[in-house]
Amino acid sequence: MSIDTLTGRFAALTLLFVALAELFVLVPAVSNFRMDYLQTRLEKAQIASLALLAAPEDENITADLESELLANAGVYNVVLRRDDVRQLVLSSPLPGPIAATYDLRESSLFRNGIASVRQLLDRKDEVIRVIGAPVNHAGQLIEITLSTAPLRAAMSEFGLRVLITSAVLILLTAAVLNLAAQRLILKPIRRVISHMASYSASPEDTRLIITPDARIVEVREAETALASMQATLTQALKQKERLAGLGQAVAKISHDLRNILTTSQIFADRLEDSDDPAVRKAAPKLVNSITRAVNLCETTLAFGKAEEPAPTLSRFDLRGLVDEITEAETLLSEGGDAIGTVDFVVDISSNLVIRADRDQLHRVLSNLIRNARQAIETSGNSGTIEIAATETDQDWIIRVGDSGPGLPQKARDYLFQPFTGTTRKGGSGLGLAIAADLVRGHGGKLELLRSDESGTEFRVILPRGALIENFDVE
Repeated sequence: MSIDTLTGRFAALTLLFVALAELFVLVPAVSNFRMDYLQTRLEKAQIASLALLAAPEDENITADLESELLANAGVYNVVLRRDDVRQLVLSSPLPGPIAATYDLRESSLFRNGIASVRQLLDRKDEVIRVIGAPVNHAGQLIEITLSTAPLRAAMSEFGLRVLITSAVLILLTAAVLNLAAQRLILKPIRRVISHMASYSASPEDTRLIITPDARIVEVREAETALASMQATLTQALKQKERLAGLGQAVAKISHDLRNILTTSQIFADRLEDSDDPAVRKAAPKLVNSITRAVNLCETTLAFGKAEEPAPTLSRFDLRGLVDEITEAETLLSEGGDAIGTVDFVVDISSNLVIRADRDQLHRVLSNLIRNARQAIETSGNSGTIEIAATETDQDWIIRVGDSGPGLPQKARDYLFQPFTGTTRKGGSGLGLAIAADLVRGHGGKLELLRSDESGTEFRVILPRGALIENFDVE
């Protein structure tokens, strides 16, 4: 069992805390044993002295008997105080001076604990005086002297027994707690881990989603959260799998359709030279429709590749690029069937030079401006598209805003997601998704600042401090 496992750490903590608890129990236990030991010596000394006092006055006890009485009591001297008279009842030579005096009548738990620890740690054999109250009121006090060596030996033996007993209890307690933890805590956790491992091997299999049934509240909450996450992930994987299959099918269809439409476009161009006025009038509309269809196929194919070349950075005049785009959109607007007119307002200094991939930025701004123009034309009202740009020490900032009807909530929720962010009939929803990818490729970001009844405004942020070594530079 490793200490790095939850089981090992739980067992180590159990042993540690139980050992600390036993340590706090050991000191009071040894202190109480010391008090009982000294009290017993006082009682034995009192019995020995009373036996001597009960003898006839004209009879003296022999030295051997006195020594035997002192040896049985485990003391050197016995002094009784009766009727305010202090009397040395039993005595023998002391092996040394009295090192300390302890009055059991004034002893406290704290004092007794300190004295017990001191006597256990002090390995010298000393003589101490102990004072106590005689039992059964047989005098005012009793005083004895004794050696600390037998006391220390008895305390050590008692402490060792307590430690051995404590060690057994600690091991038993740790074993029981460990078994309980294994059963009640670790087993449910291992079940969650096992479900996670099984699910990671086959996340598409809904049978592997965990069913929350733990009795522990916290573990059940974890299982519930895991089940929710697994269900969401499984659904997302199935959705992505279906979209991947659909994307491959659309890409194949778009490839073949583009070839067909390209051929049709060539023939449609020749219709403008027809002698029939109706045909000549309808030809531009047919060409525009076929052109849009070809562009849709090419856009779908480009997105289906899921890759864009790294930006080729170069310095160029931003105003010239925007003028080029607005001129093309103006021609498309004038050549269409829109009822209202679209005015373009460009607020960009002719001296503003930026560093970016010109072709990719052309695609980004063309998409934003074309979407704005089509939104205004679809509303049937006239409107304005404003393109502005500023620069800071860190970024170039380009804003494209319009006075159109604004985007509905559904479009704002899925704005930069392919096939979902479009609101225009016939739109693919790829334009903004591709534009956002191109801007991210520059290290920047494309944001929707606002979209309400007053219009829509996008912001393109291109960092000036982008690391040149990350891109191809002309």
